[in-house]
Amino acid sequence: MTIVLGTPGVGGLSEAVGVLREWQHDGPPTQLHPGDLGWFWRFGAEATAAAVRTWSRGGRILAVGLLDEPELLRMTIAPEARQDEELARRLVEDLAEPERGVFTGKAYVEAPMDALVQDLLLDGGWNADEPWTPLRRDLTAPVEDPDVRIEAIGPERARLRAAVQRAAFGESTFTGERWLAMAAGSPYADARCLVAYDDQGEAVAAVTVWSAGPGKPGLLEPMGVHSEHRGRGYGKAITLAAAAALRELGSSSAIVSTPSANVGAVATYRSAGFLQLPETRDLGAPRG
Repeated sequence: MTIVLGTPGVGGLSEAVGVLREWQHDGPPTQLHPGDLGWFWRFGAEATAAAVRTWSRGGRILAVGLLDEPELLRMTIAPEARQDEELARRLVEDLAEPERGVFTGKAYVEAPMDALVQDLLLDGGWNADEPWTPLRRDLTAPVEDPDVRIEAIGPERARLRAAVQRAAFGESTFTGERWLAMAAGSPYADARCLVAYDDQGEAVAAVTVWSAGPGKPGLLEPMGVHSEHRGRGYGKAITLAAAAALRELGSSSAIVSTPSANVGAVATYRSAGFLQLPETRDLGAPRG
């Protein structure tokens, strides 16, 4: 059967989220979690649908990609199809040819490290880009207390959550309205937003966590500490709170990924009991 590249439309987003849930496991990083779509949903359902690509055969989705940026496709593949040669070759063709509608200019791809498409892209002249560090914390045992006040955020505190995000990430455009759009997406049914406070009642850190269902890894995306309150342990505290929230949601583990160059973030996650996994790399299209 022919492999078909498509965009799901708003009506097909639930199916894409559903297969991403099914594909999550506690082995090597899958590179795309339903929470990644959930976080992108802050731009609205239509924008999210326009950024998603699916590859299907016989009506069954085999791969899902998210254009997290116009030049970056984050994708994952059904575990049983990662060595499927027909799929891998079709992916390479679609990623390399601008007229296929995935990229129109420069191109970077993030894909599972154990997928055949990685080898084919490298053989085709694609180049390894900056390394990322994935980290994981097992949630079998209870998580230690973060020792700060933690609040679960609902719609009435959306603007506060957004303000902490902007204070943590200087280029962030997150707003209360975008929080509401994110919370309206189907992935947020199994998500939580948390804010940490200092002894004076100031909001100092925030995180959003995304469950993929009971017995599956949950994702931290994003986590940030207010720029005026760094170096005081609030990153560790909010990360512990995130892990505890995912455990309450039934997640088997908590996962996160950060650029390897961000040594402070890596250290923060490790201080909260996360184990550092082998680095992953995006692949950049050949220049020429």
